[in-house]
Amino acid sequence: MSPIISAAALRELIDVWIKSGKQVAAPVSIAGRLLYQRIDSSGQAVLDSALRPANSIKDFVFPRHERLFGYRIEGRQISLTDPKPEERDQIVIGAKPCDAHALPILDHVFAWGSNDEPYERGRRRTAIVALACTAHDDACFCTSVGSSPADETGADAMLFDLGNGSFELKAITAKGRTLFTQHAQPPATEPRPSGSAPAPRFDPAKIRAFLATQFESPFWAEGTLACLGCGACAYTCPTCHCFDIVDEGSAAEGARVRNWDSCQFPLFTAHASGHNPRSNQAQRQRQRMYHKFAIYPEKFGAILCTGCGNCARNCPAGLGVLGVLEAIDRQTIKTDERQPVQT
Repeated sequence: MSPIISAAALRELIDVWIKSGKQVAAPVSIAGRLLYQRIDSSGQAVLDSALRPANSIKDFVFPRHERLFGYRIEGRQISLTDPKPEERDQIVIGAKPCDAHALPILDHVFAWGSNDEPYERGRRRTAIVALACTAHDDACFCTSVGSSPADETGADAMLFDLGNGSFELKAITAKGRTLFTQHAQPPATEPRPSGSAPAPRFDPAKIRAFLATQFESPFWAEGTLACLGCGACAYTCPTCHCFDIVDEGSAAEGARVRNWDSCQFPLFTAHASGHNPRSNQAQRQRQRMYHKFAIYPEKFGAILCTGCGNCARNCPAGLGVLGVLEAIDRQTIKTDERQPVQT
């Protein structure tokens, strides 16, 4: 068994981290919703292994609005200023395993071709303390994509709720061991309670087979008709990473910034000529599914999804990735109906 730490000792330690100058984020209850937010004291943290926040932890390493550099134009002179990077250590505690698992998936993207310095800085200064799940809801499907309620992938340390006011602590990396040095008690004598895992909701092999042959299938228009193109799925997804780079300010001065974007927005693929290769929502939904379950796996060997269920919970039309995947899983494809993939 691993060492244990009481809930009271854990909160004391969180306050020590904050007082030492570290930035700390945790699930916080805001207007009746649970959201990952930076906290000023341990009392704000909701460390409940049965609850899950409505957003993701990607915002702490890949901010939704990020200043890349500033500019000032005076006559023919242009001066550029680099933003002062945040150097303080950052700790995200109470992260769900499906959120922690997303970070190694994002690492592939931000190191593809060239290293993304702002992202890598955020990753270096951030430690993830995950909290294993003891419950799930109808939107959870981590087991369908090769994960689990106690998946350690991407976590520096893992907490397991023992149900008696204490947590079993498992340090996974050197960074995680450093966080809890001298703060854990002797190992627990009783085994930890086992939380229930969601039953598989679809067959990934069947999804891959469908995507390999059904690019022009009428399914995309029929099965994704409910999509409103609002982007709630992408903005709360822990692995979605689309962004736009724009200049904000005036002709005299301003900044070049990176903002989150979404492949579900009509303007995402709009050309300056007015042409849009994905002119309707069915095509945009199709791109989302191909990216997550065909294109990304082919390139990086991992599914671009951790089964967190945020897309299903936050979709105003009740769709999300899961609804589409389950609909695909129900399809019966005849050989003569198969269409080649177009990329």
